[in-house]
Amino acid sequence: MALKFITAEEAASFINHDDTVGFSGFTAAGCPKVVPAAIAKRAKEEHEKGNPFKIGVCTGASTGDKIDGELARANAVKFRTPYQSNKDMRLALNGHDAHYFDMHLSELAQTLRYGYLGKINAVIVEAADVTEDGEIILTAGVGIAPTLCGLADKIIVELNAFHPKEIRGMHDIYEPADPPYRREIPIYSPSDRIGTAYVKVDPKKIVGVVETNLENEGGEFSPLDETTMAIGKNVANFLVQEIKNGRLPKEFVPLQSGVGNVANAVLGCMGENPEIPAFNVYTEVIQDAVISLMKSGRVKFASGCSLTVSNEVMKEIYADLAFFKDKILLRPQEISNNPEVARRLGLVTINTALEADIFGNINSTHVTGTRMMNGIGGSGDFTRAAMLSIFTTPSTAKGGKISAFVPMVSHLDHSEHSVKIMITEYGVADLRGKSPIQRARCIIDNCVHPDYKPLLNEYLEMGIKGHTPQNLKCCFAFHQELVNSGDMRNVNWETYK
Repeated sequence: MALKFITAEEAASFINHDDTVGFSGFTAAGCPKVVPAAIAKRAKEEHEKGNPFKIGVCTGASTGDKIDGELARANAVKFRTPYQSNKDMRLALNGHDAHYFDMHLSELAQTLRYGYLGKINAVIVEAADVTEDGEIILTAGVGIAPTLCGLADKIIVELNAFHPKEIRGMHDIYEPADPPYRREIPIYSPSDRIGTAYVKVDPKKIVGVVETNLENEGGEFSPLDETTMAIGKNVANFLVQEIKNGRLPKEFVPLQSGVGNVANAVLGCMGENPEIPAFNVYTEVIQDAVISLMKSGRVKFASGCSLTVSNEVMKEIYADLAFFKDKILLRPQEISNNPEVARRLGLVTINTALEADIFGNINSTHVTGTRMMNGIGGSGDFTRAAMLSIFTTPSTAKGGKISAFVPMVSHLDHSEHSVKIMITEYGVADLRGKSPIQRARCIIDNCVHPDYKPLLNEYLEMGIKGHTPQNLKCCFAFHQELVNSGDMRNVNWETYK
């Protein structure tokens, strides 16, 4: 069947008000760019005519501005799932202009297949290549593209020449059977290949191919500062000690790390530490530091859902595909984030906390318990299944006005039962085998900023006697003080008793 080449505007004409539309990619990697912008333009035009135009948006994780930003600014989003990191989309969600379902990333594909989020009317997929018999070669991110392509009535392909056709072979596309017919996922080491190099679709569903030549929207990582470097070194030194104490095998285990500057710093510090052996990565996002360590032989293999790298690093990868293709696998997030595989491989997982309390509970998502920041992402998938779960965070934010550690988290994403280690620029709190009061002492002594240690120690003394000594009159005083004066350091406990 011959492929039909169309414009982005023609592609947008296939999308109707109230449709649910899926998009390929995971972070800005692998996301379509020109068709989402054309859909946003169409939404504005319909709104100017007085017509409604909003769509449901399903993606792998966050996206580039060409999806979340353009659609949010056009007021074109009915609902959004499972994760986002765009300023304009965040404003829409917190302003109730669009509904948001924050989900564990590994669960979304199955949720869609069972129909819990309704019908998928169309999917827009970025591809490096597409054949007339329906083989789609994805680009730098997979996300939930295979599931979306299977479910959608219409498939629109953005054929992006920036990504070479020779990337074929870097993907491992596999969908498990749904319960009650599911079998084990046969991954026993990060490098195991279990699927195909392409997404196979019914070519009759491809309503059009839009040609582009655009690099990813991924920007550069911020320069590493003193705080992030200190966190990275603390993580590396802790893991070295775990190996020496026999609590981690001397060969080490695969590593998972989250997204962002702290995660990139942690990976860099691990790679530079000669006492940590060369290691494998089994994660969702493969970042710049992984590629750098791969070139130096410190990372042996990386399995993930996306190449979330800067554009300069992406060009390096494409310039030396022969080197990288047998060292990188990109999988659907249902597999990259799968708790079964994470538990089997014995991962060390490293994720970032937005806020933690002194008893070891983690808030990854909500500022002061109300305003959505980004979402839980894959941190829940990995944390509960980890051999060793680590959370990192700078001890303060906004020039010290906000403490990352509070008496009680304002929103709970990861409970104390899943959190084994907390690490800041000040040190390491090993929470394993400790009661709530012991965890609190350990976190305050090792991780909290000096400005907040006296306040949190006072709070602990005020706690109602019991297994977890909380004081319900004062447990949100840090948050209240932030609202009232803009600085948590101004807390006076007598005011809140």
